[in-house]
Amino acid sequence: MSKPTNFDEVLDLLKKYLEEDFEVPPPDVQPDARLYEDLDLDSIDAVDLIVRFQRDIGRRFSAEEFKSARTVKDVVDVVVANL
Repeated sequence: MSKPTNFDEVLDLLKKYLEEDFEVPPPDVQPDARLYEDLDLDSIDAVDLIVRFQRDIGRRFSAEEFKSARTVKDVVDVVVANL
């Protein structure tokens, strides 16, 4: 798998993760979707997402970088900023 290089590619990767790991339908994964309220994720799920990104992108993220992430866009922005 090639590494994502922009917002849309990271968003597609996040949709894939959410569908595979948490059974979230890809159409539900919109930039303004709230992770906890709209997608029914919890803090453990958020950690699992960070681990998936770390493994697939080959870059370590600190929990602090994602601490204020509340929406899909927030997560994608953090990943894109670290590409």
